[in-house]
Amino acid sequence: MIIGAAFGKIVDSLVKDVVMPLVNFVLGGSVDFSNKFLVLRAPEGYTGPQTYAELTQAGAIVFAWGNFITILINFILLAFVIFWMVKAVNAARRKQEAEPAAPAAPTPPPEDVALLREIRDLLKR
Repeated sequence: MIIGAAFGKIVDSLVKDVVMPLVNFVLGGSVDFSNKFLVLRAPEGYTGPQTYAELTQAGAIVFAWGNFITILINFILLAFVIFWMVKAVNAARRKQEAEPAAPAAPTPPPEDVALLREIRDLLKR
């Protein structure tokens, strides 16, 4: 659970610090999906700040599609990384199972069989 939370933070940082700057570079601007939203219905007479936090606190109905896109990117990256980790573990397990085991040393015969063989060998002389 602790490792999962830490891994989630790593993926979140990857999206915010690596992927999104690359998207901004490609699109030629500053695109921050987490701040993108659509106001479906604003409170009557509201003239305050038009940020997501302020609007939702004032009781506006807001469709936060940008935050969903950011979380979706996080999920896709997390699923991709976990997929490749599981694939690597399975490949290592298959490789280990495919390696031939060292031949087992022959087990010594029981004492009565060994004694009978000694008697047989003595009688042959």
